[in-house]
Amino acid sequence: MASRRKLDLGAARAALGNALAEAESALLAGQRPPPVPQDIQQACAALFSSATQAYREVLLGCVLARLQIPEIDVRQPYAKQGPRAFSARTLDERVINPLLHEKRIPCSRGPYLSVFRRSVRFDADTREGLRDKEGYDALLAVLSHLELLESPRLVGELLVYLLFQFLQLREQASVSLTPVHRLSLEQIDLLVDGLLNTPSGGRLPVILVVATLESIKERFGLDWTIEYQGINVADVASGTAGDIQVRRGAQVLFAAEVTERQVGRSRVVATFATKVAPAGVEDYLFFGRSDVATEARQQAHQYFAQGHEVNFLAIREWIRNVLGTIGRPGRDIFHRKLLDLLEAPEVPAALRAAWNEQVEKRLAGTPER
Repeated sequence: MASRRKLDLGAARAALGNALAEAESALLAGQRPPPVPQDIQQACAALFSSATQAYREVLLGCVLARLQIPEIDVRQPYAKQGPRAFSARTLDERVINPLLHEKRIPCSRGPYLSVFRRSVRFDADTREGLRDKEGYDALLAVLSHLELLESPRLVGELLVYLLFQFLQLREQASVSLTPVHRLSLEQIDLLVDGLLNTPSGGRLPVILVVATLESIKERFGLDWTIEYQGINVADVASGTAGDIQVRRGAQVLFAAEVTERQVGRSRVVATFATKVAPAGVEDYLFFGRSDVATEARQQAHQYFAQGHEVNFLAIREWIRNVLGTIGRPGRDIFHRKLLDLLEAPEVPAALRAAWNEQVEKRLAGTPER
């Protein structure tokens, strides 16, 4: 008899994290998760509306285990149950539950400490001892579907689909921002770096730039009107010249585009033709990464000769320089403005969860100033 293959918890953690990032990117971009059959959609709807959190959490472990070891028996979540069984409790306690808590996704203390204490099998016999039979029936339906999936790609898509449903639970819940009493320039820089490296569908970079502009405005009492729009909203349709527009009265002082991708020549040409020239904007900024293509800078030099300045700013470095210049009062304003923007009703809970995660990761061990 072949020896039982053990789950690689490190690989499981990486697979779960990657699938969650894919689901989160789709959610923030307003996209749909990978398709699953209609009956499985209905079963998942019942599963995620069930008051028994343990059902959907054990399902997540079963899918993750099957993704790594195709021959595993997802009905046998205790290692002693047979050669194809697996230790679902270890997988949950060391991989799944920590990540759900870290991402502020509603979950239980652990399904194998609550509902499934005994060496149960996920079959019809277990149903009789459970109070929430409807939710358990939904779990069994999805497990039956999982057992029929022969392609790792399809198993991976089911994992992303389930994580998308978990993220929707978080959107429906109230995610409060972790408070920080005061932030030093160094701490802000660490948080900005973490937030910029968090997948957000482009929202976090815009929020960070707007918070910085609002800080400049308030710190120096400028009569600016700062307008910004949601991600994936066409600038032409909204009547603005970019993601962000700064006006004094009717006069556009400058407009800006915020991007997570490298700015190339074609991006500059297209932006000039559709936004800069039609609106007569004299100053246009690209906020993004520091690795601007040489051809993009050369194109910007040509526009300078035509009376239009197109410049490029690396977001993290720009924010650090601005906040270093406007002093402690300005940094306090930035902190407040950033939290206000994150707490806006239209902002997805995922972004507030990202703030909380970065506060815990980046500020651990750094003194409050």
